[in-house]
Amino acid sequence: MLDAPEPQGESSEAAESHRPVIGITMGDPSGIGPEIVVKALADPAVRNLARFVVYGMNELMAYAADQAEVDPFWWRLQHDSPRARFDLGHDVVVLDYDEYSILGQVVHRPTGQGGQASLAFLRDATEAAMKPAGEQGRLDAIVTAPISKESWRMAGIRFPGHTEYLTRVTNAKRSVMMFISPKLRVALATIHIGLLELRDKLTIGRVFDPIDLGHQACVRLGIPRPRIAVCGMNPHASENGMFGDEETRLIEPAIVAARELGIEVSGPFPADTLFVDAVKGKYDLVVAMYHDQGLIPVKLLGFEDAVNVTLGLSIVRTSPDHGTAFDIVGQNCADPSSLKAAIRQAVQLVATAGR
Repeated sequence: MLDAPEPQGESSEAAESHRPVIGITMGDPSGIGPEIVVKALADPAVRNLARFVVYGMNELMAYAADQAEVDPFWWRLQHDSPRARFDLGHDVVVLDYDEYSILGQVVHRPTGQGGQASLAFLRDATEAAMKPAGEQGRLDAIVTAPISKESWRMAGIRFPGHTEYLTRVTNAKRSVMMFISPKLRVALATIHIGLLELRDKLTIGRVFDPIDLGHQACVRLGIPRPRIAVCGMNPHASENGMFGDEETRLIEPAIVAARELGIEVSGPFPADTLFVDAVKGKYDLVVAMYHDQGLIPVKLLGFEDAVNVTLGLSIVRTSPDHGTAFDIVGQNCADPSSLKAAIRQAVQLVATAGR
């Protein structure tokens, strides 16, 4: 690792212009973020996909690299230096937030300081991604390593997660959490709410949005006419009203509205059998009503290579499908596969922008 040298002019930038610039936020510094970022970007096949700007803490990157016996491969730059506005022509630049230094007092649990740091990383990366095309320091996409929602709460941050924060700061009118894996694609109608709140929070619009935005995402990913199936909310999709009325009152009207737009969508189906059909290839996308209904099959079938994509934003954002894994921090056993997949997905989405 070296401090970044002074910019050498535009020739190197021109030579690298064919590669997108991807921002990676380290996530909670007490979690496995530093380790998986180092391991993912240490892979030449991943590093050749783009140029990378890591928003995080250099000392934690160096510590993780030492544990993994990886030679530091990045340039360091203080995040609040005037030079941080330049789009430097290096494969990997770490914007260092050393004011949050915790290496001497490492604690592998949620902390208010970890929440403050992870929000600072995300805030600055998001601002860079929202810059106009062609402006120095602009990111083509961001990939977010895991945060701790408890750390955010301890820091007084009112957003329950990345998705809600990004929806607000990008002024998105709607957003959807979609998970993509080799065997299954799932979009969620609701995300970080308790099950007891679901009856009051689920609306026709909340069911329609993942159908509509999921359809657009599948087309962008090269599926010209996606086949979409929608889960029921209740057991057996309520079995004609025996176990609730959400299917007829909310889900079916959303499906009808989507069909009127020409979207190929069917349901609502019992969730316990729908995912079996989807894995067999009958459907290209499943719309689930709540977090665990969709995430359990995704993680069961593709924990190592599933990717979270936020649909509906003005920027490209992806992330791995796992959390901070405080229990294995410092053991050099964190698997970077999902982060690698998130990077590859971000590069693909940047390449298909405008579809």
